Amino acid sequence: MGTNSDRQPLTTEAATRADFSRIRYAQVWEDADILVEALDIQPTDTVVSISSAGDNALALLGAGAERVVALDLNPSQLACLELRVAAYRELSHAELLVLMGSRPGAVAERAALYARCRGRLSSAVRAFWDGQPESVTGGTGAAGKFENYFRLFRTRVLPLVHGRTTVEALLRGGSLSERERFYEECWNNWRWRLLFKVFFSRFMMGRLGRDPAFFKYVKGSVADRILERTRHALVALNPAENPYLHWILTGIHGEALPWALREENFEKIRSRLDRLEWHELTLEAFLERETAAGASKRVLKFNLSDIFEYMSEENTAAILASLAQASAPGGRLAYWNMLAPRRRPESLAERLRSREDLARPLFAQDKAFFYSAFVVEEVL
Repeated sequence: MGTNSDRQPLTTEAATRADFSRIRYAQVWEDADILVEALDIQPTDTVVSISSAGDNALALLGAGAERVVALDLNPSQLACLELRVAAYRELSHAELLVLMGSRPGAVAERAALYARCRGRLSSAVRAFWDGQPESVTGGTGAAGKFENYFRLFRTRVLPLVHGRTTVEALLRGGSLSERERFYEECWNNWRWRLLFKVFFSRFMMGRLGRDPAFFKYVKGSVADRILERTRHALVALNPAENPYLHWILTGIHGEALPWALREENFEKIRSRLDRLEWHELTLEAFLERETAAGASKRVLKFNLSDIFEYMSEENTAAILASLAQASAPGGRLAYWNMLAPRRRPESLAERLRSREDLARPLFAQDKAFFYSAFVVEEVL
């Protein structure tokens, strides 16, 4: 089941500051491997997920939740999810990867795959994708502003630093000692550090990648923090297994795929699509609607993406309180900090318990390496 017709006033702080009129993220840049483990999905769980492009909502569905509700303020993001759902229903796994852009595909091939999915789309979403055929034929996973930002980095900046042979050597990975030696001797030259800091500065990211409003609560150097985390991804983690790094550096996932696109998870997701729904709603509006409908209080799990990055500490605390109130004991919240530190305040210590014992080791494995923290909290 799915709908994006439940339109409500967009009351959250993020909605009043950012532009939600286009595809910002054509794929989810958050590691579902650590998300699924953090939320400990059970067969009776209802999971509420910030949708973005829908990959992690689909991963949580495939992990076995009884019901997954994807929410987003941006109808373009929900159009990405709806097309994915149609593709899971209509295409084979290999065809899905071509349509998404995870594997190479010709313009005519992707157009034909979309044509097969088109009849499963609502009229509004069909018109949305019909109106931008280049977003289909170029691979729907490349259609967002954020993905275009990485395309500019890959095609304009990276060639000034490293050639194709060096990039391929990096992505082959190797042992930890081999990765450390390669990074220091071959990768981390002065051109890499200089151009990285320019391209991933607050100014450039706000202009070309993320909405400038998303930096309202960010202090200090953006580029320095991301550069430090990038070293972690290239050395501490194995680049050969990192789908996000593969896409940034090559424009496809190749053999390294995120959770929802792996072949072993394809049928798990396809067989459970009737348990997924999506709405153009704020979190607050969804909880109010559930209460008005008389839904009994139950254990809820929440994938909150990095929504608190765009909110004040006061608004963050208010939303965390409402989520804790909506869930029975045992519910969990998982979310990322990119540049603005956010987590439950001490005033909520009796309602939400920090699960650093889970979050810290999972964050050390996080393949989406540009985040500064991963937070897991449990309802008491």
